[in-house]
Amino acid sequence: MERLTLANIPESLRGAVVALGNFDGFHLGHQAVVGRAVARAAHEGRPAIVATFDPHPVRHFRPDAPPFRLTTLDQRQEMFAHAGADAMLVFEFDDTLAQTSAEDFVAKLLGEQIGATGVVTGEDFTFGAKRGGDADKLREWGKPLGIEAEAVAPVMLGDTPVSSSRIREALQAGDPQSATRLLTRPFAIRGEVVHGDKRGRELGWPTANVELGSYLRPAYGIYAVRVRLPDGSEHDGVANLGTRPMFDPPKELLEANLFDFEGDLYGQEIEIALMHYLRPEANFHDLEALKRQMDSDAAEAKHWLDKGRSA
Repeated sequence: MERLTLANIPESLRGAVVALGNFDGFHLGHQAVVGRAVARAAHEGRPAIVATFDPHPVRHFRPDAPPFRLTTLDQRQEMFAHAGADAMLVFEFDDTLAQTSAEDFVAKLLGEQIGATGVVTGEDFTFGAKRGGDADKLREWGKPLGIEAEAVAPVMLGDTPVSSSRIREALQAGDPQSATRLLTRPFAIRGEVVHGDKRGRELGWPTANVELGSYLRPAYGIYAVRVRLPDGSEHDGVANLGTRPMFDPPKELLEANLFDFEGDLYGQEIEIALMHYLRPEANFHDLEALKRQMDSDAAEAKHWLDKGRSA
């Protein structure tokens, strides 16, 4: 799948049907928007492009906002490809884009630069300077330009629409299972394995350590996890997400112990999926007490992961 910017859209992809949104998390609602765009493109014999924004507009307007991302661009690109899109277009959200009027966004970006013939959004999508455009305006301004726009209704789960905010709330409440239902997959943090202080190895629990970067910080604590390695293999494990109150200085990390793996993962990119929240971080009076708790955590993690497979 191609990753595009406005500066490098090939002629072969002009005339595309474009799914337009932030799509952070690519949850059930996002999947409905992209699925509709892909279906329309297939019916009309046109390419399908998913357009997303990076950085997120919130990060542009509030650079000091706490980390909140649910997915990286790489993760989104893979998911868009699996959904059947031909390319991902990344709008760089900078001052120029922030100041582009909604009408110019439709005419100059969607029309002239992309050459879109169709655009699919969610019903609540807004765009352009001061959020001057919405789904109705997109239909109105797009039609004379040969752009047929449509909006997809929110996907409901229970009495509430599926949303990225709802997923973030679940993760911050220590409820990864609810996040999984909304995402249709476990929330997963992807990153390069970095060197730690070797505390886990000294305790008999070597860990693969990943920095959290721009990801949302879920509830700190101990999780049952499933870890995907670069070769595609998956391994059960238990992980600490947080700052390790037993050790000084505190350092925010996701530290995963893989139950059935021995080897060197340093410098490799892995993905750690949060499957079940076991307990909050805690301080112990000595290392022996910590080791006993780690043994207990591992046993509980295996229980939950086995239970999940048999469900």
